[in-house]
Amino acid sequence: MIEVRDLVKWYGTRQALAGISFQVPKGQVVGFLGPNGAGKTTTMKILTGYIAPDGGTATVAGVDMTADPLPGLRKIGYLPAGNPQYAELRVVETLRFAAELHGMRGADRDRAVDRAIDLVGLADRRMQATGTLSTGYRQRVGLARALLHQPEVLILDEPTSGLDPNQQQDMRALIRSLGRERTVILSTHILPEVEAVCDRAIIIHEGRLVADGTLAELHGGRTQGVVVTLRATAQAAEAALRALPGVGGVETAPVEDADGWVRARVLGPTDREACARVAAAAAGAGLAVASLAPDTTSLESIFADLTGAEKEEVARA
Repeated sequence: MIEVRDLVKWYGTRQALAGISFQVPKGQVVGFLGPNGAGKTTTMKILTGYIAPDGGTATVAGVDMTADPLPGLRKIGYLPAGNPQYAELRVVETLRFAAELHGMRGADRDRAVDRAIDLVGLADRRMQATGTLSTGYRQRVGLARALLHQPEVLILDEPTSGLDPNQQQDMRALIRSLGRERTVILSTHILPEVEAVCDRAIIIHEGRLVADGTLAELHGGRTQGVVVTLRATAQAAEAALRALPGVGGVETAPVEDADGWVRARVLGPTDREACARVAAAAAGAGLAVASLAPDTTSLESIFADLTGAEKEEVARA
């Protein structure tokens, strides 16, 4: 559905993209990540035909956006960063105007507007001026505008920027539902958002691809488990926990300033069932539990490792 090959882009003497390549199949929600200035927005502008690259190709739904973007634009819905609006227009007027830019007229236009309004939950705001809407509702207007022509591909640049936690949750749920029928690329600085919404993550830094894979693949090779604090000796903790199913080992260490307590890291699964098994094993051995929680390597730490390593590599070059 989306294929990027060796994209290069310069802004004067600064190279924004240094030959990145990736593919996104139909029906996948992909998080597109990178620090400020990494090249995310530049890539999105190339994918949507807003700017041309200095090298490479970007194909969307079979259309080369670097050669003739107009046919591709009919298949793409784009929510740009900042989400510019005509503040004096009502929601329904904004969407009618946008629909007419897509060539819709009369009943076809009105049906498209009604469908988009219902899809993003704007029915009770359709007659309100966009300039008087909250940030969350303005983002919904921008998303409705991107959905008017029922695109196969959605490209969303920071869709939850500026939203409060409740609005972020609502927008994430909406994006998840839209991703059931469309290919979605989601650029964001909110990394837990990627874990909540996306099937896969692409990480770029200084115009280069540094990681591409499912969240499980990005976590691969990084030790995870369940951490439990017990009133026990190290030997007793290990004896109680080592035989649990799926356990790859038990690491123990004394708890500082708490004689008789030990912290055990049970290497292996981190889901609720794994936590329940650890709690049951401790109870069965008569060991008091002070705390228990999954210990996972977060996407934030993976992101920091990848982009930090890249920075050091560049500094040494």
